[in-house]
Amino acid sequence: MQLIHHGGYDGVTGSCHQLSLDSGDTLLVDCGLFQGTDARRHPDLEINFAIDRLQALLLTHIHIDHVGRLPYLMAAGFSGPIYCSRPTAEMLPLAMEDAIKIGFTHKQRMIDAFLDTLKSQLRPLDYGEWQAILPDASIRLQPAGHILGSCYFEVQADGKRVVFSGDLGAPHAPLLSDPVSPEKADILVLESTYGDKCHEGRDHRQETLERVLRQTLDNKGVTIIPAFSLGRTQELLYEMNGIFERLHHSHGASVMKSVDVIVDSPLAARFTEVYEQLQPYWDDEAQQVLKYDDHPLVFENLTTIMDHDEHVSTLDYLEKSDLPAIVIAGSGMCTGGRVVNYLKRFLSHPNADILFVGYQGSGTPGRDIQSGRDSVELDGKTYPIRAAIHSISGYSAHADQQNLIDFVSGMPSPPGEVVLVHGETQPKQVLMQKLQQLGIRVRLADPPQ
Repeated sequence: MQLIHHGGYDGVTGSCHQLSLDSGDTLLVDCGLFQGTDARRHPDLEINFAIDRLQALLLTHIHIDHVGRLPYLMAAGFSGPIYCSRPTAEMLPLAMEDAIKIGFTHKQRMIDAFLDTLKSQLRPLDYGEWQAILPDASIRLQPAGHILGSCYFEVQADGKRVVFSGDLGAPHAPLLSDPVSPEKADILVLESTYGDKCHEGRDHRQETLERVLRQTLDNKGVTIIPAFSLGRTQELLYEMNGIFERLHHSHGASVMKSVDVIVDSPLAARFTEVYEQLQPYWDDEAQQVLKYDDHPLVFENLTTIMDHDEHVSTLDYLEKSDLPAIVIAGSGMCTGGRVVNYLKRFLSHPNADILFVGYQGSGTPGRDIQSGRDSVELDGKTYPIRAAIHSISGYSAHADQQNLIDFVSGMPSPPGEVVLVHGETQPKQVLMQKLQQLGIRVRLADPPQ
């Protein structure tokens, strides 16, 4: 058995891990796109490794840094089964259609042909049940708590148990079940995005979000929240619903009419619809909310922007309006999408607020803005930053250092070896030292030979 990393070994994006079995057959876990600095280190997106013995692809979740190179993999000749959770199978075509339009073509006939082929290869599985996929290999999915449908994979093959964490979520995330440690692992391939940091608690992050929203009401400015279309947007809507409910009781119904909440992302709107259709997969807390609010992702002062003309007119309206507004738009790292247009318009406004609620990759405009610079380059032009910048780490979809340590130490018996992936150099080094202090054998993922 051999483990080969084709991505995610020297950065946070581009996750792609190949497990070679004693038989010579191979399995691939994720096939993601490189972003930010990682993309500059890995400019060639073509599949440059042999796939003639590749028997199956295992997808942990649908974020683009885990699935974005799927078109290249299929173009290279992969036509085997793609195993994933049932929610992932529902949402993957939406994510891939958007990715193809950005990176490949707008020709709908070609997009439809790709999606038809993709759907024919999908093999959705339930959580917690072993599934034989080869004569000498079985897999089991477990909830990862990262986004709806995310999972970590247990692979039983050649007398060994290999666990691929994918992206693990933090406990107590809205809508999602907490990840539970695996029962054992000879090899644990573990993400390390926040291996050197601990997040704020959920109570503290809600307080911070409410404070920023109240500030928006007071200064009648625009608050821009760059957020991924899947996961973060829905969690924000869920928690904003609760905040506005509290404001309604303390300030009366007028507060709901004095602020616009705008989701400017057609993809986020489509994902939100699918999220509501997938309510059986929500966690116990959300199931309790559904007993008195059957649409917790929708509220009175929420507007969804779909087409481009409406997007442009919304920008003009907000610039002239005296009413406060909260805008949620992608992309989450400000590398493209409609949020860039909002940043161009409002970064120089002193009464504007930029609120980061997710990881900002090295080399992305989001990281540059978050780091306190005086200006940022967007689409080749420099824009001064006069808006107030806020960050709430508690909304991260990634487990923090303590969560990662708990995931490892929560196993009934220590893993034989932990291989750290999906992290920048410092977080990986810090997490490795922390785990080694617990007597865990740890190494950093090697680049492919």
